Amino acid sequence: MRLTPEEESMASGAHGKAAEKAMDLLIRYANALGAERFVETDNVAGVPGSAPQWLKDQYSQDGGDYRAVFCKFDLDADDVFDIPAMTGNACHLQGGMDPELWREQGYSREAFENAQSDEKNTAALNVKNLKTCTPYLAGNEPKFGEHCAWMESSAVVYCNSVLGARTNTEGRESTSAAMITHRIPDWGFHRDEFRLGNHLVEVDVPVNNIFEWGMLGYYIGEIVQEEIPVIDGAISNAGLVELKHFGAAAASSGGVEMYHLVGVTPEAPTREKAFGGNQIKSRIRYGADERRRTYDNLNIRGRSTEVDYVMLGCPHAAIGQIEEAARLLDGKKLNDGTALWIFTSRYVKAEAQAKGYVDIIKQAGGLVMTDTCSAIAQSVPKGTKVVALDSAKQTHYLPAFLGIEAWFGTTEDCINAALTGKWRGELS
Repeated sequence: MRLTPEEESMASGAHGKAAEKAMDLLIRYANALGAERFVETDNVAGVPGSAPQWLKDQYSQDGGDYRAVFCKFDLDADDVFDIPAMTGNACHLQGGMDPELWREQGYSREAFENAQSDEKNTAALNVKNLKTCTPYLAGNEPKFGEHCAWMESSAVVYCNSVLGARTNTEGRESTSAAMITHRIPDWGFHRDEFRLGNHLVEVDVPVNNIFEWGMLGYYIGEIVQEEIPVIDGAISNAGLVELKHFGAAAASSGGVEMYHLVGVTPEAPTREKAFGGNQIKSRIRYGADERRRTYDNLNIRGRSTEVDYVMLGCPHAAIGQIEEAARLLDGKKLNDGTALWIFTSRYVKAEAQAKGYVDIIKQAGGLVMTDTCSAIAQSVPKGTKVVALDSAKQTHYLPAFLGIEAWFGTTEDCINAALTGKWRGELS
């Protein structure tokens, strides 16, 4: 590692114990990656210091508090010391439960009070409690070329691809250390040469809405895994929501952290620019057969057409998605025995409340929740056996996490299932 004078000073302890331990962790991390230097970052998104009570109990000899978790778990330190207030743009991503609807999610008062205590401690460190997997919808939208240190696969792929900012998929430890030091290893997607495409995906069927973009992402992720696809062809309506779902799907079926859409994303004005001289490793076709196969693969997890639960909002719903759900539910009632939970950020929920959408959804029998999702919280309505989803990402994860059946379809398919209790989605 080549350290700057300021980095050497932090590593020596001149900036306090927290900076010393954070630098020690980051140097070990950089050495493991083979990085030779750090880049500076003022945009860090993680989950600093927060922990369930059972983890705090492991540090009971040190008081079992937020500070002990941050020092020993986040920074891998042997002792406990004060954590300074953060000076950059530090934000807390999704939490474990809704701060108002935690009972409905099945949490105890003890767990709720523990989460509230952690939130107060986080805020005291000058960390913004955004509590969302879509920080770019809640006020944290990095600039093109900006170095970031973000957790959360769907946020990372959006940050790199759509915004043209630069981050690897970081972990809790590296983000907590980066909040203190404003440093992250210069490796991977921070470097120009690593951001070039290496697989060409030629799309032959129209991809123009959330449903189609989600399927395309799921198909591509399975094939390219952690590499960088360049997508060209019959793609349109590549808006924020569509690309949010596309990236989340590609990051779950594979490990995609960056993609290029020719003529759409900022580093791919042309096919040639997207590859930057890289040899094309493979040419992938997405046509009618591939579309059908992807739909069938996603719905292989569904058997019973009796739907107990409908979940929308993964990644967290944008205001337009909540508006659509409210429109489809207006004046109607959910089927008895079928629950509807829609997940979003606090920021978007506040806007949805102001516009009356939350009340319409509540009057129909649904709930708009914040801070988490069924996969992160591992929480579904009691007795759930079959879930309907408009998210390829959740369709991928929930059956594995919770042992339930899942159907994937359009938002309208899912709302219809919530109203009738039956799954009738089909691929048109």
